[in-house]
Parts: sequence; structure tokens; C-alpha cells
Amino acid sequence: MTLTRRLSLIFLTTLAVVLLGFSVTLYLLARNYLYRQAGDHLVSALDTLAVGVESGPGGLEWEPNERVLPFRTANSPVVWQISDESHRIVDKQGPDGLEHLLASAGKWPDLVHWQGGNWLVAERQLQASGAKALSAGEHRYTALHIAAAVSLKPVETTLLRLAGALVVVSGTIWVVALAAAWYVSRRALRPIHRMAQAARSMSAAEMGQRLPVSTTGDELEDLSRAFNGLLDRLQDSFERQQRFAGQASHQLRTPLTALLGQVEVTLRRPRGAEEYREALTAVHAQGVHLRKIVEALLFLTRADAEANLPGLEAIALGPWLEDHMASWSGNARAEDIHIEPGPAGLPTVRAQPVLLGEVVNVLVENACKYSPPGTPISLRLGREGSHVCLTVEDSGPGIADEDMPHVCEPFFRAADVRRRGIAGVGLGLAIARRLISAFGGQLAVKSQAGQGSQFIVSLPVQVESSGGAGDGVVGSACAPASSPRP
Repeated sequence: MTLTRRLSLIFLTTLAVVLLGFSVTLYLLARNYLYRQAGDHLVSALDTLAVGVESGPGGLEWEPNERVLPFRTANSPVVWQISDESHRIVDKQGPDGLEHLLASAGKWPDLVHWQGGNWLVAERQLQASGAKALSAGEHRYTALHIAAAVSLKPVETTLLRLAGALVVVSGTIWVVALAAAWYVSRRALRPIHRMAQAARSMSAAEMGQRLPVSTTGDELEDLSRAFNGLLDRLQDSFERQQRFAGQASHQLRTPLTALLGQVEVTLRRPRGAEEYREALTAVHAQGVHLRKIVEALLFLTRADAEANLPGLEAIALGPWLEDHMASWSGNARAEDIHIEPGPAGLPTVRAQPVLLGEVVNVLVENACKYSPPGTPISLRLGREGSHVCLTVEDSGPGIADEDMPHVCEPFFRAADVRRRGIAGVGLGLAIARRLISAFGGQLAVKSQAGQGSQFIVSLPVQVESSGGAGDGVVGSACAPASSPRP
């Protein structure tokens, strides 16, 4: 069942219940009102008849020829009779056999079926106190029994017409609502139909296609814009994957070409042991370089869930940083590297010491690569809220504004870097950012062209809990997330 039919069915069912309830309620209220009105009319007739009876010292007196009653006509809906204490009819108005109807009269109006119709019947007893009946010719009685009835046929005719009118009006409203619901539902859901058609026509070969956006300002517009946003992100991810694959193939092809070229040159003629040693050394260097590229590619292509690092340890960054940087003592830029002591009492963080060391190596190596020899490279620790920050600052040329959005992408290298001939693949910072993310931290940068760069690693403070140290992390990044240079 389509959504249009489903919505129309729900609406029409609800409307039918409402119309039925309204019609039944109105019918019952009208029926109660008309029946009560007929009962009041009957009681009024009894009151009029009772007032027409005169009570004197000689008993009750009823003069049929002298009583002019308002309902004593042929068209009156009220029938009545008056009988004496001997059940002899004194006066009456109505058809023959009226006594059978009025014999079932009660003190209050009762419903009686007679001659194919319903009647309301009531009676009243009048008694003369302390009087004896005179002769019948004098129209004096010790007691009179008044009974009256009113036909409900006019009421039932009115109710029948009301029921017919309610059926016709309710049916007309329901049919009009059916047409309106169908039209409104189809019109309201037309954007979804267009979006479904557009989605069916999309293909992987045309990634630029988008769903039509209806400027209605409702949930459908929000849905189409949200879905188009998802398609934009998927297209961007797909294009980055394509660029990654193309760049990866290029990066793999370059060392393979160099490696095979070295082997081919070596095999062109017999050579001495020393030449073979030199050739194998070059081949080994190219193989190591190729292995690093492959390992980096394998790490970057793993899903985020697979890249989570088990076995994280509590690390005090102050002592750990001094021990780790001792391995840089033999580097040509070792004299330029300075570790600034952080504030006392820095809390511990959770990370893998070896992989955290790789992150620091990448950042320090970049600082050495892109800053002139003899300029300082500073490493300092600090705390911002619930994060411990490690900042690596150099005095290099900085990062151009147009390169900032792309420098953390795999294989990206700035035009100025390529022009200066600085060696590199462009994978180090991508891997470093991935490792920092696996530790629960962030990598940020502050840089201006010509004024050096600051690479900021923020790691969440280890949280003490009942389950032991390091069960969770809290806090926010030290600085706005941004991409450092390659």
C-alpha cells in the first residue's frame, strides 16, 4: 500500500468515526428533546383537563358542552377521556377503542404501542372530598379519572428526516474529504516521488547527480537537503579514494621502477663483488622505502574500528618525552632541539609508547626538514582543560593558507615543497593524525606563512574510576582542529 493511500485511509477512517459520533450524538439529543417536548405537551393537556373540572360542595362537576379546550379539534395530536368512579366514560376525544390505549396509562408518561404507532400515555385521578355523587344528569361525580395520550408519529417522522439528513450530509462530507485527502496527499508527497525517481536514475558513473530540493520549508525539504549533503560527503570520499589510489599507484611505481632499473643495469654485464654489493645496497634501500610505503598505505586504508589500538598504557609525558628525545642525540639537528619543562604535576595520558614515539618522530622530523639548520625547534608540554598538550614549534617558512585544507591528505605535498626539492612521500602526517585519533586525541596547527608553525598534539587526561585508571577520557581539544603541513 502506498503512503498516499495509507495516509488517506487513516484520515478518512478518523473522519468517518468523527462524523458517526457526531451524527449519533445529534440524533440522540434531538430524540431526547422531541420526546421530552411531547411529554411536556401531554402533561400540559392533563393540567388543562384537570383545570376544567370544577370542584364544589356537591362533588366534582364536568360539563362537556360548556368546556372549550384548546386541543378539542380533529387535528389535535392529543387524545383523552374522562371516566367516573364507575369507569363510565364521561367525555372523550379520540378514535374508537381509545379506552384500550388509555387503560395502560401511568402516573407519568409511558410509551405504548397502539394501532401501528407509538403513543405517550399518562393519567390523573381527581377525588372530591366529603361529597356524595348526585344524579348523573347533574354531571356531578365523587371521583374522575383523566387519561390522555399523544401520538409520537410526528416526532418519529422528524427523527427519520433528521437521520436521513445526517446520513446525506455526513456522506457528502466524507466523499468531499476523500477527494481532498487524495489530492492533498498526492500533492504533499509529490516531492518524495520525484526524489525516488531521481535516486533510481543515479549511477556511480555520475556522482554529481542530486535529489531535487522542494523549497517548501518543511520536513521534506530538510530530508532532501540532508540526503544531498550525504551524497556530497560520499562523492568527496569517493573522489579522495580515487586520488588516493592514483597517488598510491604512482608512489609505488616510482620505487619499483628505480629498483628494477638498478637490477637491469647491474645485470647488463658481469661486475665485481664490490659493484654487486653497491647494487644490492641500493636495491635494499629501495625495498625498505617500498615496504614503508606499503605499510603506511595498509594502515591508512584500515577502517576506523580496525585502527583502534589495544594495550594503551598510562604515560607521564614529561619523563617519557625526555627519554624518547634522547634517541635524537645523534641527529644533525640535535643541538637545535629544545625541550621546555612543562608545569609540575601534569596528569598522565593513555597511549602506546612506541606509536606515540612515532608521532613525535614525524613532527620533529618535519620541523627539521622544513626549518633552516641552526634555527630552534621547541618541544613543550602544557595543559588545557582536560587535555595534555604537546607542542612542536619550528621557525620554518610556515604554511600557505591555500594549502591548509589539504596538507593532511595522504600524498599531498605543497607546490613550494616540491619546488625546493625536499624529499618525502606525504604520508607521515596522515599516519600521525590517525594514530592520535586512535589515542582519543586531536592534531591541530597554528601557522602563518613566513613565521613558522606550531604542531599541537592534545591527548585526553587519564580518568580515575572505580574500575581502575584509564577507563575513559573526557575533555575537548586544546586548539581548533586544523591540518599541519606535510
